[in-house]
Amino acid sequence: MSHVWELEAAALGQIALAAVVLGAGLPALFALGIRASAWGRGGGAEAAAGGDHPPHPLGRVLSTAVFALVVLVALLGVGFIVASGYGKAVSFEDVYPTVVDK
Repeated sequence: MSHVWELEAAALGQIALAAVVLGAGLPALFALGIRASAWGRGGGAEAAAGGDHPPHPLGRVLSTAVFALVVLVALLGVGFIVASGYGKAVSFEDVYPTVVDK
């Protein structure tokens, strides 16, 4: 009986980790992308900055990379939902996700 509880605790831990990463981590990553975009465009990104700053090209590169990652994760989630609706599954056996039969 205790083995069942250990399995349930492990499953709950995995669910909690996914909730923290996707529920809080992805919006936090998006916020960092917004911050990097403000840094890349120059201007007063902070209230205490006291004026405009010159644009920084690294900010634009970082914001583009972060936004691309957020869009990729969102598309992967939509793909997972659509694939399961058609009786398929998303497999991560390769480096990239593929849709396979269940």
